[in-house]
Amino acid sequence: MSAWTWRFEKTDGAEVQPAVPPEEFPTQGDAESWIGEHWKALREGGADQVRLFEDATEIYGPMSLDAAEA
Repeated sequence: MSAWTWRFEKTDGAEVQPAVPPEEFPTQGDAESWIGEHWKALREGGADQVRLFEDATEIYGPMSLDAAEA
């Protein structure tokens, strides 16, 4: 079974620890729902962008967490 995870980054691509503890999600939809609920707290906590992975494969990103783009 696949695990869907987020990587949290600064705008330069450096990985940062997220303000909200991330999970592994069973589906892409679950992962996207979670980011939709927590993006503000993640942004305030220092993450500028995220990337979505299915296991070790990057699905998309970087996706900005700026409110103007969300």
